[in-house]
Amino acid sequence: MISFCQKSLIELPPHEDSFDGSGKAAVLIALMNLLSKPSIVLTQRAAHLNSHSGEVSFPGGKWEQGDGSLVSTALRESEEEIALPEQLVTPLGMLKTHYTRMGIAVQPVVGVVEHAVEMTPNLNELDAIFHVPVSFFAQESRLRTDIFYYQGKEYWAPAWEYNGYEIWGFTAKVIAHFMEVCFGKRVERHSSAPERVFR
Repeated sequence: MISFCQKSLIELPPHEDSFDGSGKAAVLIALMNLLSKPSIVLTQRAAHLNSHSGEVSFPGGKWEQGDGSLVSTALRESEEEIALPEQLVTPLGMLKTHYTRMGIAVQPVVGVVEHAVEMTPNLNELDAIFHVPVSFFAQESRLRTDIFYYQGKEYWAPAWEYNGYEIWGFTAKVIAHFMEVCFGKRVERHSSAPERVFR
């Protein structure tokens, strides 16, 4: 799985001391338990936050001065948010840039967590950390399909529910793309699930 996934990803950029990622962000798709039951690490944003409170997301955040690449951003933010040490993550490559509803460019970085590690949520930002088996997303088990309209264009994303956590929006769209790139599993626009429209 790893070799196939790595070949399908965008190559990692070099670290540059003068790198400028102003206005951009990065998230980490952290893969664990590769030899038994591969899973993805997800988080639930804290309920007290003013923006996107309670939503499920990847660990990650905005580029900061001193990050030599967006890969560095994803790793630094993951250590700050979930106490995942950078040295325990082996970055494999990147997915294409995705954009939030607010137009922020976000770089998803795919990495493997080499060893078992106890992750702890930064309670200033998160309420929970949880793992979802990759096999869950390979099934046609979505809760619904969300339809978004932005500047006259239609966008869509699947939505899943796993152990009481609702995975939707930007995070779900990135997962769907990840499943296609790394596992050859295409998540189709149309399904038997109901649709929810945002205008």
